[in-house]
Amino acid sequence: MFTGIVEELGTVVARDDLSDSARFTISGPLVTSDASHGDSIAVNGVCLTVVELSADGEFTVDVMAESLNRSSLDVLAAGSRVNLERAMAADGRFGGHIVQGHVDGTGTVVSVSPSEHWTVVRIAIGDKLSRYLVEKGSITVDGASLTVSAIGTDDTGGAWFEISLIPTTLNETNLGAAQSGAVVNLEVDVIAKYVERLLSTGTSGAAADTADAKAAGVK
Repeated sequence: MFTGIVEELGTVVARDDLSDSARFTISGPLVTSDASHGDSIAVNGVCLTVVELSADGEFTVDVMAESLNRSSLDVLAAGSRVNLERAMAADGRFGGHIVQGHVDGTGTVVSVSPSEHWTVVRIAIGDKLSRYLVEKGSITVDGASLTVSAIGTDDTGGAWFEISLIPTTLNETNLGAAQSGAVVNLEVDVIAKYVERLLSTGTSGAAADTADAKAAGVK
């Protein structure tokens, strides 16, 4: 589990495409400082397993086709900057929100609007995910826990949301270099998904439980 507080802006050193997956070597001296083989590191919000470590602060991960197809990792190449976060320690501070590292889909940057003290980024999002968004709620964008500052639809009915980035976020994550057309990984609030699931199955589920209890002679 992660919190969406990006620890380090790493760099892809190499990419090796295999028949049904890809292997990335990434430079991240901070996140590898206490890492071991088999540890989890979120790369642009995708939870990946460390398969190799080097003494110079590089680590290697294998990314299966499913992850490449469902995330923006497939566009990464040597030189790409990526947001990195180690799995949350049990005694650590919960600085962001509950982030699983299981990307729900991708969005596309529509516009980047800088101002004196922050930058507003608008991201197009599919209807399948937009229903989970609420103003002032949480969303993970490329692994960064952010607050939804606005939601809406464009002239064609396509859904979008906005995030307002402070200078620290711009400087310490890859979102500072985001441009119109960029594809970003999105993970919506997992609590919203569980609530939706419970509401959609709660009545029938409760009825089934009651019937099972009666059949077992439980009053």
